[in-house]
Amino acid sequence: MSRRVLLHVGCPKTGTSYLQDVLFRNQALLREHDVLYAADRFDAHFLAALDLMTLPWGGLETEAVGAWDRLAAQVRDWHGTAIISHEIFARATPTQVSRALASLGDAEVHLVLSARDLVRQVPAEWQENVKHRSHITYAAFLDTIRDPARDSKIGSWFWAVQEVPDILDRWGATLPPERVHLVTVPPPGSDRGELWRRFSRTFGLDDLPLDLTAERENPSLGVPETSLLRTINQRVTSIIAPPDYRPLVREVLAHQTLSQSVSSARLGLSPDDHAWARDLSTRWVETLRARGYDVAGDLDDLVGPEAGEFADPDAATADQLLPPALDAISALLVEAARLRAVEERLHEELREAREAADRAHAGPGHRVRRRIVTTLEDSAAGRGTLDAYRRVRRRG
Repeated sequence: MSRRVLLHVGCPKTGTSYLQDVLFRNQALLREHDVLYAADRFDAHFLAALDLMTLPWGGLETEAVGAWDRLAAQVRDWHGTAIISHEIFARATPTQVSRALASLGDAEVHLVLSARDLVRQVPAEWQENVKHRSHITYAAFLDTIRDPARDSKIGSWFWAVQEVPDILDRWGATLPPERVHLVTVPPPGSDRGELWRRFSRTFGLDDLPLDLTAERENPSLGVPETSLLRTINQRVTSIIAPPDYRPLVREVLAHQTLSQSVSSARLGLSPDDHAWARDLSTRWVETLRARGYDVAGDLDDLVGPEAGEFADPDAATADQLLPPALDAISALLVEAARLRAVEERLHEELREAREAADRAHAGPGHRVRRRIVTTLEDSAAGRGTLDAYRRVRRRG
C-alpha cells in the first residue's frame, strides 16, 4: 500500500510537460529512492485522465480504456511515495474526483496544483486551441472566455481547467489544507530554474540526482507564428485527418519550426482584457490566501505582470506572416525529403528481402522438399504422414 500519493492535477500551460518528461525519464532512479512514477509510455497518465473522465480525444480514448484502474492498482501496491501527474485532471467533476480518491486506497493523498496568472494563461490557451486545429480568431476566443454564461465548449473547458479556486474546491474538498499544495509559476524574467525548484520542493525531489535535460516540452509561438498557424488551419483541417495533423502541423511546423523565432512579439492582452484578468486574479488570490494552503512560490505571482504593448494576432499583415511562412515551407520540404528517403530505403530493403527469398526457393534443397510434399499430397496415406509431421513440428 502506498504510504503517500502526490496527485498533480493541473493547470495546463504551467510547466507540466517538462515536469512529466523529467519524471518519465528518471523512473528507474526514482524507484531506487522509493518514489513511483508508473508509466510504460510518456502519455500514460494522460490516458489515465481520459479514462477517469471518459473524455473523447480524437480516437485516443479507445486506447485509454482501463488506464486509470491500472494506474491506481500500481499506486496501491507501491510501498513508498507515488506521483500521478497530468494537467487535464483539473477538469474532473466532483463525482470523478471521489472515484479517483477512493481508488487510491488508504494512502495519504496530497493534492498538487500548479497555477499561472490569467494575463499569461488566456493567450496561452488560445494558442493551444490553435495548435489543436482550431481557427477561431483571438477576438472571438476572448469574447467566449469572458461570456458570463460559460456554456460554450471553449468557455466551459477553459474555466474547468484554469479557475484555480474552483479546481481546488473540487479536488481538495476532503483534504486538510496542509495537504493541498499550490505551486505558482514565477513572473516573467525569473530565473529559468525557479519553477523546477518549486516543483522539486513540493514533490520531495530536492536531494535526488535527476537528469533535468529537456526532451519533451510544449513551446510557445509568437504573434505572427500563431496567426499563420490559424490561417493554415482554415485551409487544411477539412482535408488533413487528426492522426496526420499532429506530426506534420503541430510537431514539425508549430513545435519544431515556428516556436524557434525569438524576435516575434509575444501574445498578450489588450488593455481592457488585461485589466479584467488582473482584477479577477486579485480576487482569486484573496480567496486562496484565506484558505491556508501550502504555497510553493508567492500567491502574488498569480496577479500577473503589468500591461505591455499589445500586438493583435488578428491584424497580422502579409509582411509579418511572410517570414514564418517561408520557414514553414522550408520545414515541410525538408520533412518531405526525409520521408521520401525513408520510403526509398524501405523499398530497397523489401527488394533485397524478395531477392533473398527467390534465391532460397531456387536452391536444390527447396526443390527436393517441394517434390516430396507434392508426392505425399497425392495419396491419403501421404497426406496423413504430412499432417502427423506438421503436428510434431508445432509441438516442437
